[in-house]
Amino acid sequence: MTQTVDAILEFFYILIGLLSMMTAIRSFRDQTNSARLGTGLFWLLLGTIFAFGNFLPYAASGIMLVAIGVLTLLKQVKVGNIAKLDEKQGEEAAKKIGSWVFFPSVMLAATAVVISYTPLGGQVGIGIASIVALIVAAVITSAKPKTIVDDTDRMFQSVGTTGILPQLLAALGVIFNLAGVGDVISNAISTVIPAGNQFVGVVAYCLGMVLFTMVMGNAFAAFTVITAGIGIPFVIAQGGDPVVAGTLAMTAGFCGTLLTPMGANFNALPVALLEMEDTNGVIKAQIPIALIMIVIHIGLMYVLAF
Repeated sequence: MTQTVDAILEFFYILIGLLSMMTAIRSFRDQTNSARLGTGLFWLLLGTIFAFGNFLPYAASGIMLVAIGVLTLLKQVKVGNIAKLDEKQGEEAAKKIGSWVFFPSVMLAATAVVISYTPLGGQVGIGIASIVALIVAAVITSAKPKTIVDDTDRMFQSVGTTGILPQLLAALGVIFNLAGVGDVISNAISTVIPAGNQFVGVVAYCLGMVLFTMVMGNAFAAFTVITAGIGIPFVIAQGGDPVVAGTLAMTAGFCGTLLTPMGANFNALPVALLEMEDTNGVIKAQIPIALIMIVIHIGLMYVLAF
């Protein structure tokens, strides 16, 4: 089964890589983009890493990642000439489809959850659910293949360089953990938290996930470090259920994602897509919910983990 799961995941990585290469070709050919060479190279390198990274030497992937970083630093990745939306046609389609426009999103979530309970797991579930949702959306909207390709390219370019943040931040979390950052945090916390106090340990674990996520911009990056530094010694070692505590710690970290501009793909991207005047408008709208959810996470972890 493990080999089957790995093969399916490899298929999805290759598919993402090919889509990225498609955007690269369009960018290279876009004469209206002043940074078409840099933009095209960015998407080509990223697509190569996704599609063939499993077959390339580590050094080659590392060099390409550095090149991607340099292109981003030099502002050589820009949104080019993408397919324009006809507002009038969009309004007519919205009236015709109505609330069914949300059905593909619901289908994606439901399919992913169902598959996550099978031996295939959650990662494969998300990939399969995405394809199912795409097919459902195409049927509901009667979209032509060209429309799907154009919209895929528009989304790739609109997301831009922020699209690789989750992978980079998750890797950064592993690096931080291997570098011993978790031990440093643990030693610092041990001077503040009284030994054996389960509630204070839970508060430190949840708030640590929130704060470190705000710094890192991603809960995946924070999880390994904070769990090693706070979760294991101050919650799990005190008798807390590791499954319950770990799960709630991860979602507590997501509360931090709601509060930080570092979560660019969550908080900055909607601002750009919706053309909002207030660059922190999304974060400001999320603050009340985030604070409420932090308190709820602390209560749930203390009650359910012990």
